[in-house]
Amino acid sequence: MRAVTWQGKRDVRVETVPDPKIQEPTDAIIELTTTNICGSDLHLYEVLGPFMNAGDILGHEPMGRVVEIGADVKNLAVGDRVVIPFQICCGSCFMCDRGLHTQCETTQVTSEGRGAALFGFSQLYGQVPGGQAEYLRVPLADFTHIKVPEGPPDSRFVYLSDVLPTAWQAVEYANVPDGGTVTVLGLGPIGDMCARIAAHRGYDVVAVDMVPERLDRATARGIDTIDMRSNKNIGEVIRDRTSGRGTDSVIDAVGMEAHGAPVAKLVQTVAGLLPDAVAQPVFKTAGVDRLTAVYTAIDAVRRGGTVSLIGVYGGEADPLPLGTMFDKQINVRMGQANVKHWVDDIMPLLTDDDPLGVDTFATHEVSLEEAPHAYEIFSKKQDGAVKVLLRP
Repeated sequence: MRAVTWQGKRDVRVETVPDPKIQEPTDAIIELTTTNICGSDLHLYEVLGPFMNAGDILGHEPMGRVVEIGADVKNLAVGDRVVIPFQICCGSCFMCDRGLHTQCETTQVTSEGRGAALFGFSQLYGQVPGGQAEYLRVPLADFTHIKVPEGPPDSRFVYLSDVLPTAWQAVEYANVPDGGTVTVLGLGPIGDMCARIAAHRGYDVVAVDMVPERLDRATARGIDTIDMRSNKNIGEVIRDRTSGRGTDSVIDAVGMEAHGAPVAKLVQTVAGLLPDAVAQPVFKTAGVDRLTAVYTAIDAVRRGGTVSLIGVYGGEADPLPLGTMFDKQINVRMGQANVKHWVDDIMPLLTDDDPLGVDTFATHEVSLEEAPHAYEIFSKKQDGAVKVLLRP
């Protein structure tokens, strides 16, 4: 089959690789019809190379049809149309019973001290072959799937793999009061969808970015925006708009590669040049994240408000302004999205009315063979790239 493989920093290639096989009786094989490039894939493309091996198959936002099932799979049949969540989970352990599917005790990557295994996401999360390919092996397939109906296009449902539940959880964790205010930092795919969900719920949303096309997308949906290029002190601007307080909540949808942190960028760059055996401990133990977005969130939220971190961070020694956080009595919630926990809440919105605009959410739809170019323009924020769908 053809698959998108990692070969080095900013080097992905579409190669012919062996087709996946049933390895356990709980596996299924999916023939993919649509698969996406995620902002988290850019962490592998840019930063987390020390945890990757040449040839690793990328991707964790796929959907398609079941073509083969293992002997112990009971909840799937050949021909079923399914979306595959980005995390692999059993659905019956202590953590899964509590809706914490990203902490599944059956698939936790204990060797790396991490939560549930993820598709296509490095040694840190199990080095499981990903879904930017023609076919995908799905472990624990009875639970690691979402059945979707026939009829509507893939664009209606494919975002259930990551974007929709991740954004939904971010808004839930933000704990915005009824009729309250929320700032969304970053208008990549997750931030854009966070702003849409928050606006749909009736919150007063302010969205912050520095890419004109991304700001225009939010503005077109009636969302108030702030352009970072002309507003350097975001917290001050937010307070000016909220009677000097700040918004009730702030969602950081940026993560470890925030703009405007030259020292942390240097650490990331230097660590990425080291041999893997040396670089891995640096990434695992050092404060390697660029924290501009976190600091902005802490500054912009009102006293007693909530900061929701949904952008991915990886540093273990990142400095946080605990004095300010304590004094402002800030609540903080964070974590990978527990995809299946939110599906029942989201599914009623995936109607023909399309209130969240999922059918037109993608900015680019290209063939799988065009993935290297798609990664490049997404990484460089060129050609208005916000969300790229790949067609195997």
